[in-house]
Amino acid sequence: MFRTILLLTASNIFMTFAWYGNLKNTGMPLWKAIAISWGIAFFEYCLMVPANRLGYTNGFNGFQLKITQEVITLIVFSLFAVFYLKEPFHWKYLVSFALLLGAVYFMFKK
Repeated sequence: MFRTILLLTASNIFMTFAWYGNLKNTGMPLWKAIAISWGIAFFEYCLMVPANRLGYTNGFNGFQLKITQEVITLIVFSLFAVFYLKEPFHWKYLVSFALLLGAVYFMFKK
């Protein structure tokens, strides 16, 4: 389980940079931003596919993998937005995350 979460986290770091890293340099030609993003996304896939396979064969079902990945994505993106994009973090984001954690709780509840 730990390895799955570690791989999902690493893949989300790559994907966050692939999707949103270009926002700091909006003067870059769009074709170049797309090409760079595709290059970064390759490494995301090299981590995401094994993470999903490992998680699925070790007890996660598809729904659990997806909701876990979404929570990790939001955590990674929040850190990215605050520290890389220098965007403010508002209290309403914490409320939203708390509601998502409720979804995680119910997803894994037996």
